[in-house]
Amino acid sequence: MQRFFIYLILFIAAFLLFGWYFSNVTTYLVLSMILAALLRPLTNRLNGFHLLGQHIPRWSAILISYSLIVLLIISLSFLFFPLINNQIIILSNLDFNAIYEQIKTPVAKVEDYLFQYRLLESRSGYLLEQIKISILDTIAQINFGNFLGQVINATSSFFIGLLAVGFITFFLLLENGLLRRNLLNIIPNAYFELSVATFSKVEKLLSNYLSGLLIQMLAIFSLASLGLTIVGVEYALTIGLFAAVANLIPYAGPILGAAFGIIVGISTGDYAQGQELNYFLFKILAVFGVVQITDNIILQPMIFSKSVKAHPLEIFVIIFAGAKIAGILGMIFAIPVYTIFRVSIMEFRKGYKSYKIFKIKSTN
Repeated sequence: MQRFFIYLILFIAAFLLFGWYFSNVTTYLVLSMILAALLRPLTNRLNGFHLLGQHIPRWSAILISYSLIVLLIISLSFLFFPLINNQIIILSNLDFNAIYEQIKTPVAKVEDYLFQYRLLESRSGYLLEQIKISILDTIAQINFGNFLGQVINATSSFFIGLLAVGFITFFLLLENGLLRRNLLNIIPNAYFELSVATFSKVEKLLSNYLSGLLIQMLAIFSLASLGLTIVGVEYALTIGLFAAVANLIPYAGPILGAAFGIIVGISTGDYAQGQELNYFLFKILAVFGVVQITDNIILQPMIFSKSVKAHPLEIFVIIFAGAKIAGILGMIFAIPVYTIFRVSIMEFRKGYKSYKIFKIKSTN
């Protein structure tokens, strides 16, 4: 029995070491498993349809599922095109001389304050001149060759990752249960029953978690879009979609969504300085406040506590541990990975107490 748990610990350690060393491959595999889990019900449904008296081939059902996902992504991306075009027009029409004239007064006040407390001993107008010089130096130091190279590298990495995820997902869907069968094949027969029970429970919890995330995103998108539309913010659907996707990042996501809404609202609206602008900001923050309260009180307890059956304190610690290890991606995947290990350990502990194979081995 002790030998079995030693082997189990060594296997987990080797698995974690492999995942850390080949982080790109691990990321592709995890994303493919998530995408396969989301597309499997649709693929199975399409595969069950009859066309000319025969089932639709599974590879055709997978390609149809891929096509529907691509169409959905393209449709959602159209929400951002008008906003991007609007921001480009705003930037192209900026009058930098007018901006320079507008900042003269506040900079002069800051300069007077520094002179008053002897924190600055230069001539009048020196601070504004330094700001202008620093901006020009920053623009001059931009290396457009390096910038272009970084854009090309980022684009190539994105498409390589996209092809890898698509390729892996295709075979995970084509050979339904391939990964599970291969893992069960390397497990000794004595622990087969326990391993099947563990895999089944992990799959059920992760399926509940992913379904809950989709419900959460849809709810946040609906609430944010409806609320922003009511208070008269332009591009409410775009802001709502961004807030729903950003909310996948625990704790930081709601802040990013609210900040994006404020920036878009201010840049696309014609509001004077003073009470009108303050009231406009208050309306946006009120909408996101209602969305966040709804998320914290109703959605998150339903998704995290019930789907993965973990205490909120566990979730809090695991999320920040994931952030320490892998940043934003670590925060997003912390709960699913923790669920896998947590359920596996609990099931093997339960099996140690209940299954005959452990009792027989312990008496030998």
